[in-house]
Amino acid sequence: DKDVILGSDRVIFPGVGSAKSAIDYLKANHLDETLKSVKAPFLGICLGQQLMASFSEEGNVPLLNIFDAKVTKFDSTLGDKVPQIGWNTINYGDNPLFYNLPKVAYCYFVHSYYVPQCKQTIATCDYCGVSFSAALNYKNYYGVQFHPEKSGKIGNQILKNFLELKC
Repeated sequence: DKDVILGSDRVIFPGVGSAKSAIDYLKANHLDETLKSVKAPFLGICLGQQLMASFSEEGNVPLLNIFDAKVTKFDSTLGDKVPQIGWNTINYGDNPLFYNLPKVAYCYFVHSYYVPQCKQTIATCDYCGVSFSAALNYKNYYGVQFHPEKSGKIGNQILKNFLELKC
């Protein structure tokens, strides 16, 4: 519901599934433009982050275009299993989303597609020979490829930090 989204003091945009199905649903329900006009802190998780990019190889579809990046599939011929399922470290910089985290932070990932590093990247992760965007930030929009809700104390701290953001 557009009014609920725009009237919220925080928006968490989770997602599991395919980019094409998700973006088609958002467009059919006129929520794509609504999501791009949110002024409150906004957190996309997993597919939710990917949908905030400009384009996805998965289904070859244009997305919300909040982050200037193209969602790409991991190359499984490089030796690592695709999808990436499990714990991996994130390398993060100075951003309020990462306040009070230990120097080495492990997060839980489940994905076959990723957002390459771009100017909005605030954390990276290495997998399948690629250092990809584990987290992004543009204005009030944040996205994480990992699942903070499955990432134990680290994930809880990230969610707490998100809830305390002032945008």
